[in-house]
Amino acid sequence: MSFLDIAEDRERGIVSFTVRVQPRASRDEIAGTIEGAMKIRLSAPAIENLANDALIELLSRVLKTPKSAVRIRSGEQSRTKRVEILGVTPQQVRSLLVTEA
Repeated sequence: MSFLDIAEDRERGIVSFTVRVQPRASRDEIAGTIEGAMKIRLSAPAIENLANDALIELLSRVLKTPKSAVRIRSGEQSRTKRVEILGVTPQQVRSLLVTEA
């Protein structure tokens, strides 16, 4: 398993990390890491924001946090995105690589 780069802003209670999205996959899943980013496969296509919505839905579900706490900070039109999540710890994010991968 390669390294996942996670930044934490303790003052604001936010963690941020990079994701690499593969749209139109057979199912929604976290598939490990690639070049410092969390690799996420999504069944939704990359049109009309469907893949971004599916990404937010998946992360909120697996981290047991409201969808409103998950935000795409940059890369909305790209496969590589920077995501911010309010109210979770870096350890919770890293644990997804063990339980989902």
